[in-house]
Amino acid sequence: MEVVDHMITKEQFSIVSCEQCGFHFTNPIPTKERIGAYYKGDEYVSHSSSSKGLINRLYGLVRKRTLQQKASWVKRHASGLELLDVGCGTGHFLNAAKASGYSITGIEPDQDARAFALKENNIDALGQEVLYELREQSFDIITMWHVLEHVYDLRKDVEQLTKLLKLGGTIFIAVPNMGSYDAQYYKSLWAAYDVPRHLYHFQEKDIRSLFNDFDFDVVEVLPMKYDAFYVSMLSEKYKKGSLMNALKIGLKSNRLAKKFGYSSQVYVLKGK
Repeated sequence: MEVVDHMITKEQFSIVSCEQCGFHFTNPIPTKERIGAYYKGDEYVSHSSSSKGLINRLYGLVRKRTLQQKASWVKRHASGLELLDVGCGTGHFLNAAKASGYSITGIEPDQDARAFALKENNIDALGQEVLYELREQSFDIITMWHVLEHVYDLRKDVEQLTKLLKLGGTIFIAVPNMGSYDAQYYKSLWAAYDVPRHLYHFQEKDIRSLFNDFDFDVVEVLPMKYDAFYVSMLSEKYKKGSLMNALKIGLKSNRLAKKFGYSSQVYVLKGK
């Protein structure tokens, strides 16, 4: 599939699949030296608090609700108070987790996002290199909210996460689901492909297979229902469509989630 970086550069990238396992990934992947440029734009909402445009304003309004939802999921499905958020961005989730009583650590590769997290949320996030300097079995909970699709060294980083987790600990992984109805409807215009920032494009079977290799099981799959609307709104923007159709597709995607899964899903993982 040929997909355009609608968000920033308008460059075209291919999404290909492994002939053996069917796993999908962006090809070619920009080098580590070049990838940072693809995150520098006001349109890239997850690394900013921009209020420009209708979609960004709606994103900001929904974020408060989703932060509360994430904190409640963590409280319900995990025990312990030592929490590591990998790819913590501008620190909004860590702020919510701290308010809920968790002892927090954040890792964020982007220097601008770390500066924003410190200035606006008083979160002193660590650089990406620290991931391999932390003490093993030191966290009860590890979260990655729409981050796994961005990491370069996928298997290496996942293995490190499992090492950092205490026995009985819990990992929360949120990623877009390319098997969802809205992904099938929008095809190459589906905004959650977000090339080349998204290096990998997951379905539930991919998450299960990846973590199974490190002796972790998916114990529950949680829905991120708002994402169907947000992604559909962006997709309609790319195809010069309508807000009403975005709402219709978002509703239909959530309604058909039993068959196709939600537009984005959170995988709760525990060691075997």
